[in-house]
Amino acid sequence: MKIVLATLNAKYIHTNLAIRYLKASAYPEFIPELAEYTIKDPAFNIVSDLFQKQPDVVGFSCYIWNIEETLHVIKMLKTVLPNTKVILGGPEVSYDVHHWLKNHAEIDFIVMGEGETSFKELLHYLDGDISLEDVRGICYLEDGKVKIHAQPPKIDLRELATPFRFEEDLPHLGKRIQYIETSRGCPFQCQFCLSSIEVGVRYFNREKIKEDIRFLMDNGARTIKFVDRTFNISRSYAMEMFQFLIDEHKPGVVFQFEITADIMRPEVIQFLNDNAPKGLFRFEIGVQSTNDLTNELVKRRQNFEKLKRTVTMVKEGGKIDQHLDLIAGLPEEDYASFRDTFNDVFAMRPEELQLGFLKLLRGTGLRLEAKKYGYTYVDIAPYEIFSNNVLTFDDIVRIKHAEDVLEKYWNAHRMDYTIEYLVTEVFETPFDFFQSFGTYWEMRGWSRIGHQLEDLFQRLLEFLQTVPNVDLAIVQNIMQLDYLQEQQFQPRKIWWKERTDKEQQKNIYTLLRQNPTIAGEEFAAMSITERDLFKHSLIIPTTISYQDFLNGRIKKHKGYLFTYFRQGQQPYFADIQENLKQ
Repeated sequence: MKIVLATLNAKYIHTNLAIRYLKASAYPEFIPELAEYTIKDPAFNIVSDLFQKQPDVVGFSCYIWNIEETLHVIKMLKTVLPNTKVILGGPEVSYDVHHWLKNHAEIDFIVMGEGETSFKELLHYLDGDISLEDVRGICYLEDGKVKIHAQPPKIDLRELATPFRFEEDLPHLGKRIQYIETSRGCPFQCQFCLSSIEVGVRYFNREKIKEDIRFLMDNGARTIKFVDRTFNISRSYAMEMFQFLIDEHKPGVVFQFEITADIMRPEVIQFLNDNAPKGLFRFEIGVQSTNDLTNELVKRRQNFEKLKRTVTMVKEGGKIDQHLDLIAGLPEEDYASFRDTFNDVFAMRPEELQLGFLKLLRGTGLRLEAKKYGYTYVDIAPYEIFSNNVLTFDDIVRIKHAEDVLEKYWNAHRMDYTIEYLVTEVFETPFDFFQSFGTYWEMRGWSRIGHQLEDLFQRLLEFLQTVPNVDLAIVQNIMQLDYLQEQQFQPRKIWWKERTDKEQQKNIYTLLRQNPTIAGEEFAAMSITERDLFKHSLIIPTTISYQDFLNGRIKKHKGYLFTYFRQGQQPYFADIQENLKQ
């Protein structure tokens, strides 16, 4: 029997862990082939590839990001391979199975929930070894009626076969994100999340997990992401794994975790700050909302003060980047409240802030209570809301406007000095800056075109020209500093119009050759040749003192910013007075 386990990943760099667990669990009686595509691949191309494999059985791993594309594929696949059995599994189809089976005749079976046991039993049935009644945890149509089989007992995760030893995966380990789970389940009951449905947390064998991580690193894996819903629910377990990863990591490897920040003890953070190499770990933290009533309504226990303590301690340690998530559209969080939530979280200056929008997932408690909160939403994946009883569609659109520029201007860290100045000195709050700039960005049609780095600076400057009471000279000088500090070589083109007077520039270069201490003792110690001075430096007029700015003061003065570019290092900056004389 020819078996193919397939999925459509969101991007090529992603790896589907679920189908690998199914393949490992099917051994030794069955040896499925893996077939991964992306949601950007044309459905016809996917069907053509599967057709050439001539499978008897095809199983698809389904999620909100790929279900619509998967449905197109299976409809076409059944046309060209009518006798092939099509099995769907995954979180997107495990709930509301009546909907899927009655609306999509191409589906032969759905495996509900945890699939390792059920999928293998279903293969035994399809191979003629057992009766259909003996297959647990599946559903299907029989005479137009949905038949649902009771779930098998929860798997003992300590006994699961490893999904990381397939020879065909080895050439790709360094090119794609590798996902690993050390536990299943979640101790929390957040009503917008599918993880709330499974009660309790179960753990894999720790030593097996460590062997898997060693194997992945030995074979070139660079990014390893733990998919545990709450990696640090057990402090002793998290500490053991942190210590293991610190002791045995290989250079260049990054480990990512989803953590619950308000339960992380200060001594754990201090241990990481003291012992973790910079860049080894990356934390993803779901804040979602800082509105206490909202959190209560969705059964989300969160102590924001403790969460803030954790995020702040980690940031001050300087070892671990943090990605914080927000969800707009939760119950009783109106526009003003979400603005407060955004500002509460941005105040911690996370390296990344993800602005998400509520999705009413099938099977979640919040979807069942949609009418109670007046939700309107599209009943097609990803089920994103249009509005609720306190948030209009216009509100959501305005919040969405902030999302694009937040990604480009904060999360990408292209101009941190500038953004910090704008959100503290120019706009009333950070949210007001991102939202108003985002609306202008959308109005200008920039969300539909590409952007070079220079474009981002010019477009921000254009927007600021529409904002009252902005000292554009100061902002432009800060933007220039942001732009130049990322350059290793003198830029061939610069986006600002102001230029240094040629006569004054010539005078400054003459004085720098005669007395390099004008640009500071550190510059003088570099012993720069005349040729390199001209080739690798830039002099621009400025209205603020660079040194004062670094010390947290905006002091106006007319002068020049001297920049010397050093390959492999950040540029060297110095203030040059306007009327400099020998």
